Amino acid sequence: MIPYGDFTYFYICLILMLPVIVLGLIGKRSLVYNRIITIVMLVLIFSDDSKNLFNNKYLSYQLIFFTLYVCYQVGLIRMYISISKKINNFRNYTIAIFLSILPLMIVKVLQSSWLGDFQITIHGNKLIEFIGFLGISYIAFKSIQLIMEIRDNRIKSIDTVKLIDFITFFPTISSGPIDRYKRFIKDEEKIPEPDVYYAMVIKAIHMIFMGFLYKYIIAYYINECVIKVIPIDTDPTFLNYIYYMYGYSFYLFFDFAGYSLFAIAFSYLFGIQTPANFNQPFKAKNIKDFWNRWHMSLSFWFRDCVYMRFVFWVSKEKLLKDKLLISNLGFLINFFIMGIWHGIEIHYILYGLYHAFLFIGYGYYEQWRKNHPFKFNHKLMNVFAILVTFHCVAFGFLLFSGKLIH
Repeated sequence: MIPYGDFTYFYICLILMLPVIVLGLIGKRSLVYNRIITIVMLVLIFSDDSKNLFNNKYLSYQLIFFTLYVCYQVGLIRMYISISKKINNFRNYTIAIFLSILPLMIVKVLQSSWLGDFQITIHGNKLIEFIGFLGISYIAFKSIQLIMEIRDNRIKSIDTVKLIDFITFFPTISSGPIDRYKRFIKDEEKIPEPDVYYAMVIKAIHMIFMGFLYKYIIAYYINECVIKVIPIDTDPTFLNYIYYMYGYSFYLFFDFAGYSLFAIAFSYLFGIQTPANFNQPFKAKNIKDFWNRWHMSLSFWFRDCVYMRFVFWVSKEKLLKDKLLISNLGFLINFFIMGIWHGIEIHYILYGLYHAFLFIGYGYYEQWRKNHPFKFNHKLMNVFAILVTFHCVAFGFLLFSGKLIH
């Protein structure tokens, strides 16, 4: 069952959550019941009719590997926090980060087309179909962030049950938004007052209806009336690429923003204020502004856990003196990793590098503009900046789609 993929998911979810909502409206919360719901929903999400044990779809291999993966990450984090209390050095830190990323790296390699005919198979099925599961990336993001915060001494102790609550929080399990541990636990430990919870329920209902509008109406019709209609594979003309670029860009936004609204809404029903993921990204006036509005939880995660750490490390070790060069290298590494996170296909790598070069180019433009201020109408320039940014971003989505470069 794909989260928010059909109405059955919503029916089951809302029925199971009725006691949560009733308790919330009278200022109560049962973490035990919340954990039971989580287990039920995870079993349903990972159920599989064909790849399972004892011909029982609820004992799927995906569920088994998901459980093993959660145990692996929890064990790794517990071990690292224990070791770091005695020896908090760079070597242990890098080993912990590498071990945390390793399963995701293996999955990405097995998912790629690079293996060609050398795919590992079991009874005619690819290995990845057994061990790959929805949301592995997002669990990895949470684990890596935790290890980094332990290294920084921002987290000095972790309750194992709360850690599992954080990692397995099912409303955001498949595609985020990526929450932060301390923020999540703060919400989990604090039961909102009835009037505050009531306001959260109203917001959740609004977001669910907006999610239906985005994902099930607008994105659906863009997919049916534009993306499926354009013969881009059989007639790859310039105009067809342009039509596809516009259609695919808007489809991506409405589909993903709709999903994110559902995830945030169901988080709110649990009393967890999961951060927003989108803020009118196509109104961005430059590429930096865009990444502050698009898939924000992922963008901020990369900013904090990759870009800022690289810049800080190079500056601290005095490896380079030129601040602009350090920043540009940071952008290159940041977006290269973001690209291969989507997959190690060539179009994903180019998508990441493309955005890195947009950032770097914009940095030089900002420097030039300091000495060459515009004398045109400010509002007109804003409209022009929005149009230019949108088309740069839309071309990036065309790269991302894999239709331009196979």
